[in-house]
Amino acid sequence: MSYQLYRNTTLGHTLQECLDELLQLNMLSPALALRVLIQFDKSINNALATRVKTKLHFKADKLNTYRFCDNVWTFMLKEVEFRENSELAKVDRVKIVACDAKSSTTSRADAE
Repeated sequence: MSYQLYRNTTLGHTLQECLDELLQLNMLSPALALRVLIQFDKSINNALATRVKTKLHFKADKLNTYRFCDNVWTFMLKEVEFRENSELAKVDRVKIVACDAKSSTTSRADAE
């Protein structure tokens, strides 16, 4: 199982728009479009798990809400300060969605 979180990014939306256009032009079957999206999910999860090495620290004045469902944590934070080395950024509100990397281990093996 791969998480489908990244379909909601600019890259994911663009891919879905392209697939929709190809479906409308009958240049792609619905089954193949679904396979492309599933492969996108596996590949993006694998790339982020293996290639990204940057660490970021953050501190929030207030944890507004949190929930845990299906091994996915969701945090809503207010007045958040992000720090990477000497760079600092402050934002009013942040939503963090954190998924268990161990549960997508089989997906990483499938993506390779």
